Amino acid sequence: MSEQIKGLAVAQVRDYLMGLQTRITDALEQVEGLHGARFLSDSWSKGPEEKLQGQGITRILEGGAVFERAGCGFSHVRGPQLPPSATQHRPELAGAPFEAMGVSLVFHPRNPYVPTVHMNVRMIAAGHAGQEPTCWFGGGMDLTPVYGFEEDARHFHHACRDALTPFGEQLYPRFKTWCDEYFCLKHRGEQRGIGGIFFDDFSELGQDGSFAMLRSVGDAFLGAYLPIVEKRKDLAYGEQQVNFQRYRRGRYVEFNLVWDRGTHFGLQSGGRTESILLSMPAHASWSYQREDAPGTPERELVEQFLRPRDWLAGL
Repeated sequence: MSEQIKGLAVAQVRDYLMGLQTRITDALEQVEGLHGARFLSDSWSKGPEEKLQGQGITRILEGGAVFERAGCGFSHVRGPQLPPSATQHRPELAGAPFEAMGVSLVFHPRNPYVPTVHMNVRMIAAGHAGQEPTCWFGGGMDLTPVYGFEEDARHFHHACRDALTPFGEQLYPRFKTWCDEYFCLKHRGEQRGIGGIFFDDFSELGQDGSFAMLRSVGDAFLGAYLPIVEKRKDLAYGEQQVNFQRYRRGRYVEFNLVWDRGTHFGLQSGGRTESILLSMPAHASWSYQREDAPGTPERELVEQFLRPRDWLAGL
């Protein structure tokens, strides 16, 4: 694949993504503060004898005072053939060689009142021999609370909207709806969380404009999430809240394994399994017949809070 894709320097995208990973993991270490939890940095590479070639850096923090498990990975890979999960909307590229790079993260906090968060920004380029490569961007961020706080949801969505508004007033409502539709456990008819924004196969602003939008989303992440962490991380909780947190994390695992296109892309393309599955929580549980009492926060989470809605109404 060329070092220039329709005028966009591949090195420029790579440098931005690697810098973003460093900024985010440095910020989380500051949140851990005096407790001293640090990210393990695991650099990896895949050679020419393997199905997928490339390099990456997986950074993982486990056992922190604030974050029970936090993974943030950068990868830059090339493969001989796009997997089916990447060509659902681009059948003309089926079987084409590809290049992909991105940063993906999932943070699982220790305190059940702090929501889990996911963010991903990526670029994919693909093309058959003799053709100009097609390049597109994808990503977004979404919030998955165990206990619902409306002010947290409004803050998160406000940050998402502000990241997109300079590129078009229509993008936030469009990507917000896309996120609600995507992060849904269809086999249960249940939302995974309160959403955020999600986009894929995006190139309509041109290469430079689309990359600028991607950077705006990536740059907005810390401001969208860390104020919520600071507000909730020291709230008192007990065994009941921890048990419910693990039960809801079971839903998170279900989505990632059954529905998530990024997980499928990584596994189908021969990616590095441990890096692909860094999104998994340290502890999760399932219950065959869990029944929470009416009127409790646990019951209200699914019945009232995890419903697609306009979180910015009136703002």
